[in-house]
Amino acid sequence: GQKAVLNGALNLSVLDGWWAEAYDGTNGFAIGQGTSHVDERVTDARDAEDLYRVLAEQVIPLYYDRDIDGLPRHWVKRMMNSISSLGWRFSADRMVADYVNHTYLPAAGGLSCDMNFR
Repeated sequence: GQKAVLNGALNLSVLDGWWAEAYDGTNGFAIGQGTSHVDERVTDARDAEDLYRVLAEQVIPLYYDRDIDGLPRHWVKRMMNSISSLGWRFSADRMVADYVNHTYLPAAGGLSCDMNFR
């Protein structure tokens, strides 16, 4: 997940949790549309079907598409998009800065703290 980003790993995940917030279409791969069904078996079956589709139509072709030098340039570009778009968003530096700016400093100044910032 989030820790793999800085190593250039591309995420392939369902659109829930952090991936629903982070995925932009150029920084990894998404399974499904971010919806679920009352019956978990239906959701699982839909996700499995879409996983196989994404692997066959996107992940595998992108990885094996090599240029004249034998390099998967489009794959590498997606890796770079992942690092640049996600690395800073899910780092301890950003988390601490958010706490300082939106909680600690307002509290120190007698202002209201708001952890529901965006």
